[in-house]
Amino acid sequence: MSLKVVIIGGGSSYTPEILEGLIQRQPTFPVSEIVLVDVKEGQEKVETICQLGNRMIEEAEVNIKLSWTLDRKSALQGADFVSTQIRIGGLAARAQDERIPLKHGLIGQETNGAGGIMKAFRTIPVLMEVAEEVHEICPDAWMINFTNPAGMVTEALLNHSAHKKVIGVCNIPFNMRHSTAELLQVPPEDVSIRFIGLNHFVFGDRVYVGGEDRTEDVFQKLIQKEFDYSPANIMPLDWSETFIKSTKLLPNPYHQYYFQSETVLEKDLKAYEENGTRAEIVQELEASLFELYKQESLREKPEELEKRGGAFYSQVACSLMDSIYNNKEDIQTVNTWNHGTIPELPYDAVIEANCVITKNGPKPISIGEIPTPMRGMIQNMKAMEELVIKASISGDYEDAYNAFLVNPLIQDEKKAKIVLDELIKAHKDYLPQFNR
Repeated sequence: MSLKVVIIGGGSSYTPEILEGLIQRQPTFPVSEIVLVDVKEGQEKVETICQLGNRMIEEAEVNIKLSWTLDRKSALQGADFVSTQIRIGGLAARAQDERIPLKHGLIGQETNGAGGIMKAFRTIPVLMEVAEEVHEICPDAWMINFTNPAGMVTEALLNHSAHKKVIGVCNIPFNMRHSTAELLQVPPEDVSIRFIGLNHFVFGDRVYVGGEDRTEDVFQKLIQKEFDYSPANIMPLDWSETFIKSTKLLPNPYHQYYFQSETVLEKDLKAYEENGTRAEIVQELEASLFELYKQESLREKPEELEKRGGAFYSQVACSLMDSIYNNKEDIQTVNTWNHGTIPELPYDAVIEANCVITKNGPKPISIGEIPTPMRGMIQNMKAMEELVIKASISGDYEDAYNAFLVNPLIQDEKKAKIVLDELIKAHKDYLPQFNR
């Protein structure tokens, strides 16, 4: 059997990661066709990626047909897997998501706080359209969603679109496993972490190496500050001994926004004044990456891509597709329906959890109740996510305001309105649901 993979947002600088992963897995995951899809504004980028991809395919001597198109419906014909990695409004929109909150003394970040909410408002309606097209044109295809905020996007699609074969992925749990392996000086494949929580708000409560519990060893290394496990797009900060010993949880790098908020805000404001927003830095990184991609001598994914924060993306997405296709029943960390896995969260909420991956999709592994120190925060985050999803679809201003109000990085009734109003105005071209 041959497989067709469609990549929505194929002009993304991350795409060479996925192409590399698909090429490497060809013996077990026999892809015969890959179609990159983008919008007119991204035509030059998707052409460049396609040319690089074809050089990578030629270098690897595999039989894969790679093409690009702006016609999404045509591309979806006969698709077996559809990956989604879109950015509505591009990096210019992200810059607004960062700049406007910072102006009012709030953290501005791509997937957290006010910026993350606005990205969801722009993104969810578009991916709802994509999901409906997938359901109509290739109903048996699995949608693998990279697009941030991945948990909220995945929940919106699972609960509000006709297509139910949707799985959300993120490289943070994978990154945490690899960094923990480096910390303990063991092979990454021997490390497993028991995760509990939500996308970008997930904790590890146990760490095992070859079945042996090494949690305390990891905590001691963290306390002694022997390593850093932040991805390239997040500045590392130290965790205090008190935090680690008291919570007895392994944090992920995004937790610094919630538990070291003042320090992060100071750093972000200083960085903004000196170098502009992260989005503007990324624009420069992307410009240099695409200059590299254009070089005809380049026939593999460049190492420079890791500076973009793209490390391990191909491992996560391609391993997931491979496991579904081959019914591997291995364990991977993905975003999927809760269905009782975490009893304190709604049944149809989407969580980030370790799952057995089968040909019928992910089966979450139950781990019991949320640890008490983080129970309230995780429940609060899920309530906020529900409001974001509701407002994304309805365009109801009060739902949007409530989402801002209860977000832990805002929680100020006056600032919530000011920042929301400014962001809606700044993104009005990408928020038709709020302009009705």
